Amino acid sequence: MATTDSGLGGLAEDRALLGRTSTAERVADILRSRIAEGFFPPGERLAEDAIGKALGVSRNTLREAFRLLTHERLLVHELNRGVFVRVLAVEDVADIYRTRRLVECAVVQGLGEPPYGLDGLDAAVSGGERAAEQGDWQGVSTANIHFHRALVGLAGSARTDELMRGVLAELRLAFHVVDDPRRLHQPYLVRNREILEALRAGERTRAMWLLAGYLDDSRAQLVEAYGKLVADALA
Repeated sequence: MATTDSGLGGLAEDRALLGRTSTAERVADILRSRIAEGFFPPGERLAEDAIGKALGVSRNTLREAFRLLTHERLLVHELNRGVFVRVLAVEDVADIYRTRRLVECAVVQGLGEPPYGLDGLDAAVSGGERAAEQGDWQGVSTANIHFHRALVGLAGSARTDELMRGVLAELRLAFHVVDDPRRLHQPYLVRNREILEALRAGERTRAMWLLAGYLDDSRAQLVEAYGKLVADALA
C-alpha cells in the first residue's frame, strides 16, 4: 500500500534538519579524531565559541555534535561548567578491553577460508614500525589503532566498524595520560606483525589465540599503569 502524505506525519517538514544533522555528524567526526589524536586531552574543557568559530558552524550544530560525542562517552557535560573531554575510570579501561576481546577475537575466528584482504593490516604494521624507528611513540599508538580497526574491518560489517570506532577512540583517552608511551606500545609492534603473518599464512585460529593473549596482556599492563596514575592523582 502506498504511503499517503497524511501518513507521513509531516515528515517533509523535517527536511531542513537533514543538512544540520549531516553537518553535526561531520563536526563530531572532526572532534572525535582530534580527541583520539590527543589534541583535546582528557579533562580539557571544550570552548564552544572558539571551536564554533574555527569550524565555521553554528552553536546549535556544535552542541548537537557535543551530544553525539557525549553519547559515545568521549565527552561529559557538567551543569553550569560546560563540556569536557571525559576522564576514564580504571573500570572503564577494563571494560573496554572486555569488549575488544569479544569483538576482535570473534571477527578473526569467523573469517572463513583464506586468503584474506590484509593490505590495511600490512600498512598499519609497517607504519608502526617506521614510527618506532623515528622514536614517534604517538605515531606508533596511532598505527596500532589503525591495525585494530583494519582487523575488525575484515568482517565487512558496517555495524561492527562503527562499534569499534567508538571503543578505540575511547581507549585513547587512557593512552594519552600514560607517561611512558614507549613502554606501553613497543612490545606490541612485534605481536601485530605475528598476527599479520599468521593471517597471511591462513592460520586463522592461531591468529585468534595470538590476539587473545595480546589483548589480555595489554589490558593488564594498561590497567596497572592507569590505576597508578589515578591513585597518584587522588593522593
